[in-house]
Formats: sequence, structure tokens, C-alpha cells
Amino acid sequence: MDNTSIWVMIIGVSIVSLTPRIFPVAFFSRYEFPAIVKEWLSFVAPAVLGGLTALSILAPQGKIDISIQNIYIWAFIPTIVVAVKFKNLFITLLVGIVTMAFLYNFLGL
Repeated sequence: MDNTSIWVMIIGVSIVSLTPRIFPVAFFSRYEFPAIVKEWLSFVAPAVLGGLTALSILAPQGKIDISIQNIYIWAFIPTIVVAVKFKNLFITLLVGIVTMAFLYNFLGL
């Protein structure tokens, strides 16, 4: 590939990536949505995040694995307990990272 093709590809991918993010803000920022729509939209991000998290924990290799050998479940348990108890993102991430490091390095899972 020559230099021009690479730049055309970078610009094209940038446009395709940014278009779905910019257009909704540009078109809908002037409108005031009803309260019920705002309430419904407030659940979208947590639902998507919950779905992605569940998929990552329960199906790390692409198929559901609810067994003792699934280290992601073992790392999730103390992480969710700390998240609910302290409601602090830094502490939650720290516990999750330390738990995964412990499981990988010391237990060899």
C-alpha cells in the first residue's frame, strides 16, 4: 500500500467511526425529551454494561463456562462485594486487578 491509500483509509475509518456519535448529538441536542423517555434512556448504559460484563465473566472463551475453573467468576465475587460496599471505582478496580493477579500468578488458574 502506498502512503495515499493509508491516509484515505485512516480518514475513511475516522468518518465512519465518528458519524454515529456526532449526528445524534447534533440533531437531538435542541429537543427536550419527555420525562419518561429520559428515564428510559437512563437505563440503557447500565443495561449494556451489565450485558457486556456478564458475557465477559460467564463466557470468556466464547461459550458459557460456569465451573470452578473459570477464574473470572472467582475474581468477580470479591470485586462486586467491594463495589457494593464502598462504591468507589478506584478501590473496586484495585481489588479486581489484585484478585486476577493472585489467581494467575499464585494459584496458576
